[in-house]
Amino acid sequence: MSLLRFKMVDAAINHAAVEVKVPKGHPSEYFGEKVFNRAAMRKYLDKKTYSILLETMEMRTPLPREVANSVAAGMRQWALDHGADHYTHWFQPLTGGTAEKHDAFAEPDGEGGVLEELSGKLLVQQESDASSFPNGGIRNTFEARGYSAWDPTSPAFIVDTTLCIPTVFISYAGEALDYKVPLLRSISAVDKAATEVCHYFDKNVQRVISYLGWEQEFFLVDESLWAVRPDLMLTGRTLMGHESAKNQQLEDHYFGAIPTRVIAFMRDLEYECLKLGIPVKTRHNEVAPNQFELAPVYEETNLANDHNQLLMTVMDKIARRHKFRVLLHEKPFKGINGSGKHNNWSLGTDAGVNLLGPGKTASDNLQFITFLVNVISAVHKYNGLLKAAIMSATNAHRLGANEAPPAIISTFLGSQISSVLDKLAASRNDDDIRFDAKNVFRMSGVSHMPTLLLDNTDRNRTSPFAFTGNRFEFRAVGSCANCAEAMIVLNSITAAELTEFKQAVDAKIEAGAKKEKAIYEVLKRMIKACEPIRFDGNGYSEEWRTEAAKRGLDCETSTPINFDRFLDEHTMKMFNDLGVFSKVELEARAEVKWETYTKKIQIEGRVLGDLTMNHIVPTASKYEALLLDKVYKMAQIPELNAAADIELIKRIQDHTASIQRLTSEMTEARKQANKIEDQREKAIAYHDRVEIFFDEIRYHIDKLEEIVDDQMWPLPKYRELLFLR
Repeated sequence: MSLLRFKMVDAAINHAAVEVKVPKGHPSEYFGEKVFNRAAMRKYLDKKTYSILLETMEMRTPLPREVANSVAAGMRQWALDHGADHYTHWFQPLTGGTAEKHDAFAEPDGEGGVLEELSGKLLVQQESDASSFPNGGIRNTFEARGYSAWDPTSPAFIVDTTLCIPTVFISYAGEALDYKVPLLRSISAVDKAATEVCHYFDKNVQRVISYLGWEQEFFLVDESLWAVRPDLMLTGRTLMGHESAKNQQLEDHYFGAIPTRVIAFMRDLEYECLKLGIPVKTRHNEVAPNQFELAPVYEETNLANDHNQLLMTVMDKIARRHKFRVLLHEKPFKGINGSGKHNNWSLGTDAGVNLLGPGKTASDNLQFITFLVNVISAVHKYNGLLKAAIMSATNAHRLGANEAPPAIISTFLGSQISSVLDKLAASRNDDDIRFDAKNVFRMSGVSHMPTLLLDNTDRNRTSPFAFTGNRFEFRAVGSCANCAEAMIVLNSITAAELTEFKQAVDAKIEAGAKKEKAIYEVLKRMIKACEPIRFDGNGYSEEWRTEAAKRGLDCETSTPINFDRFLDEHTMKMFNDLGVFSKVELEARAEVKWETYTKKIQIEGRVLGDLTMNHIVPTASKYEALLLDKVYKMAQIPELNAAADIELIKRIQDHTASIQRLTSEMTEARKQANKIEDQREKAIAYHDRVEIFFDEIRYHIDKLEEIVDDQMWPLPKYRELLFLR
């Protein structure tokens, strides 16, 4: 292998010892110690302030400015007592990551000294420069003003020596420039709609909570090897690389013993997570080599999303400490499984009732069926929008592959739940639906409604939106995505469907129907209408793709065209009616998505072109020259046959010529696409005319990797990258 590659692999094998922070005490003793949680609030706030803040957190009531001053004083003192010297408004712009600007607590006291200050005004609101964040044309570049405003429902926390205050981020005119604002709006929308439907079953329900439990998949690679792979450094994935002779085919990595270095990293990561209040619970090896998963206990959606964003930042920091690099790209390596971020989503009442969990009584199960059917119906009506919410330049590499959900949204319910819905939809008259003396729900031809058990059926790994006993698992979300994108859509479409459902039921009740009968009649209609979205078979099969198209499901695979779903008339009306997105905000987000897609493909094209012309072709040419010299010398000896070497030279020449030609064509296509002004058209051009060269170029490079002398190959190979040492 090349000298540089040898040094990097050697460094990976003989990595420096890493000092692991060994947790002191039990998790219960340090959990949340870096969070301004309720325990800290009780200690640092007076009773009145604490009571008002608690009401704001739980009931979403406005926080008076004078109370904000008291909260700020207590939060500042808590932060100082825990070693903080700066504070920041921590927000989630449309870059997909997080943003922060640190300010010192120290303020001049006018007498030559400083005082530690944090006023209620600074806590609640700050002015940030919004000009350099993606905004989709909401504001001009010279209009720099944007505001970050405190979100009291997500507690402040300390990272290193900085107090981080979770905030929303809005423009001068009030439009959302982040993920948190629409997420909070969608949470309020589904709360309102679901609570009203709950009142059919329990008048005491005051609030419905959206819950999220994410599962974070990721890859780890040695930092020394990552440093000599420009494609990994700049794009997050390998743009070239022949498969290793051994990868995941033996299935020996999945749930196997976690490597020693990785377990040290995970212990360190979990320690930091628990101190930050992230309730991490599960860790294990995933299917692919070097692939792992971390998952927490579910939480309220807004907090869970904040925790996932925080995790990705902390994970990167801890990985560097352990001489690793975290890869959150959905498909960093060809030929092995990619990474997702499964979003387990459910709704629950303030009394602790899971609305997507089967109950023990007929009334409980009617409530369960009501919410289950409404979610399925919403997914059916907006399956294209739900897919658009998880599509990206990076996730497109994962979707549709044999280890990931297909790029067609369907829902899996399992045989028992499907049977109940089918029998309910098939009932013909009033006598078919009734309660007996014991209040057990009965249907014609069925002795009684089956007891609906948790985990009553196997899980379908090919389903992008599967019911798993008491929640839905949205498996199509990408590993580097902000969970909020998918949750905004899921909360919103569910809220819209529940609103329509209640209107339909109320209309029947007003017409004289009994409540239960009205509910059943509406549910029967909905079950029949949304039947096309239900699919329990193999989502990878060609037959399903054909069948899905016949069912009228969205089968579009072009990422930029998928983004059109945000601008569909019924989508815009739905979001506007719920108050989640205005027309301007939706148009801006679509614009940002097209622009982001273009830039990511553009970067990959530039990196690929650089690697081909400055690394691969020169290396192949050097090896070719050595072979030519050998053939020339062999020709001086008549007894020697150089036919095999000549054939090898021809193969190298063919591949290098193809690489040079394709790279030139790709570069020209990129130049032409760059001339397009319209962001949508430019993104489509990059998809249709630029990205199509990537796999072709890669094919020839990977063939050369098999031919060229291993000592000369300039980049770490898969066999070196994929097996931690």
